[in-house]
Amino acid sequence: MNNSLIVMGGGIIGLSCALELRRRGTVVTLLETGACGGQASGAAAGMLAPYSENPEAPDEFFMLCRESLELYPSWQRLVRGMSGMEFEYTECGSLYAAYHEADLLALESRLDWQRQHGSSGAILRGAELRSMEPGLSSEVKAALWTPEESHIYAPDFVAALREACLRSGVIIHDELGALELAAWEPRVEVRSRGGEVFAAEQVLVCTGAWAGELSDRLGLRIPVQPIRGQICAYTWAEEQTPLRHMVFGSQGYLVQKANGTLVCGASEDVAGFDTSVTERGIQRLLRWNKNMLPELGGKEPFHRWAGLRPATLDGRPLIGRLERAERVLFAAGHYRNGILLSPVTAKVAADCVEGRPLPGWQQAFRPDRFGAIAR
Repeated sequence: MNNSLIVMGGGIIGLSCALELRRRGTVVTLLETGACGGQASGAAAGMLAPYSENPEAPDEFFMLCRESLELYPSWQRLVRGMSGMEFEYTECGSLYAAYHEADLLALESRLDWQRQHGSSGAILRGAELRSMEPGLSSEVKAALWTPEESHIYAPDFVAALREACLRSGVIIHDELGALELAAWEPRVEVRSRGGEVFAAEQVLVCTGAWAGELSDRLGLRIPVQPIRGQICAYTWAEEQTPLRHMVFGSQGYLVQKANGTLVCGASEDVAGFDTSVTERGIQRLLRWNKNMLPELGGKEPFHRWAGLRPATLDGRPLIGRLERAERVLFAAGHYRNGILLSPVTAKVAADCVEGRPLPGWQQAFRPDRFGAIAR
């Protein structure tokens, strides 16, 4: 079992960490209760947009997201090369729309600090905005343009990650039904529902919205809960005005994919582990999107789906090693940024496994930061 590790969870975070660790020489076994990428990863719209989705200030979470965005060009090339599979990766930039003149001050404030942290953006108005995105509603008064942002087609990317893992030598066991962390001293043991025991020197927990199930076992508060995100997609014919950028507003986003679909999201609610689609959730999307893109008026989405986003109490992921159980590491709780944060999480998790020095901001994501459970 020398230099061996078990990854619990086969979403995009688990697959990314497994691939990076295997590339560094670790013997990796990945365990998944269902199908790899079958939860939040496969349901995601795949936006890589830290500037648009973190508008308040350049805190530690934004810095983590920005670093991951910078890693993406080389990361997706690596996955493409190792898997031999193709997937959409589009460096299209984004627009964050404002409907009222009163909102311009907030856009200008956001642009000011974002320019200090890698953005080459600008605020567009009038004819300049219409030439950039002809299909936008005339009600949109201005938009913050961020050229650095991009998007990826998540289902194909997750499939390519799985294939890259397999080709690199990661051992994958999926459809296991359930997993139990049976022991972590003097070695790690994970037991499947069928009774099979997997052993290694260390374990990396990447179980997303299910990470909180280990709270009692580890004696730690792991406040991760599932947030249901509902999304819909439209058929977008060639004769319709193409959406050239990802478009964000205060109530959601729109992004056009290369397969001829226009994705609209996301309506969020707390519904436990229920992934059913509700009329109320989808209607919320339909009410606002036609005000952003008038061509959507009267159109019905051809596909509606939902995924569970693993949200922590403070909105930040759990990344790192536990102090009270040194063989146990976490990479979970990425909420709606799992796709974006996959390369940087893989890098940090692999550095933790190898005992490398970590940046100071890593303390903001310590998995045991919420304290022990009172007995």
